[in-house]
Amino acid sequence: GDSVITVQLTEEDKVEDDVVFYLVFTGSTVQHCTSTRKINPGSLETISPGHDCCETVKVALCASREGHPVLVVAEESFQFVQDEAYDAAQFLATCAGNQQALNFTRFLDRSRPPAADVDFLDEKVALAFRHLKLPAEWNVLGADQSLTDDIPRETLMHFAVRLGLLRLTWFLLQQPGGRGALSIRNNEGATPVSLALERGYQKLHQLLTEEEAREPDSWSTLSHTVYSGDYSVKHHCKLNIYMLTAEA
Repeated sequence: GDSVITVQLTEEDKVEDDVVFYLVFTGSTVQHCTSTRKINPGSLETISPGHDCCETVKVALCASREGHPVLVVAEESFQFVQDEAYDAAQFLATCAGNQQALNFTRFLDRSRPPAADVDFLDEKVALAFRHLKLPAEWNVLGADQSLTDDIPRETLMHFAVRLGLLRLTWFLLQQPGGRGALSIRNNEGATPVSLALERGYQKLHQLLTEEEAREPDSWSTLSHTVYSGDYSVKHHCKLNIYMLTAEA
């Protein structure tokens, strides 16, 4: 989700300015409707919706004009694919509380990927995490709620902070167990907060310690989402695109 989609109109579809085009994505359990903006008489632009699963959906280009019925201009298939970011988010979600898996992720720390790669990883994995269907009982600290704060262990928060993943850290902070993870020490006695300080991640340390800390700048912060029951409306400020998502 959140990629820019360009729609090329045929000559016969280029109509007056009072015609409004929008796209309807119909999946197995969720339907999205996105507005579009005109780049020129023959091109439209919109944002792909974040979908709840990897599948091929039907997408319809519709035209609306006041006083006239809605017209379906064209239909096409659109595929939501399982990429590396989705795989990583799925893996990390299942890692919560799994010490063997979390210790395995520490090898990434030794390879120290370049800053640009870390930023790309952070943005993509955090976005994929947002669209995962996490179980209602999912917790950053894992399923074993009998463990107390004084038992040393590795957590998802340690992983995100160790790599300097600002946006993923922010996402985890908003989830059950996110704030509680900040006081958990690993086997070296480090908390996520002390790790951020030790590695000189000033923005990350600020995010973890300031009550009024704001969400890190990213593509996701260029949008605002309002939820109401089975519906949500998202506004992408940069392109002025609106997206309505409804559970079927």
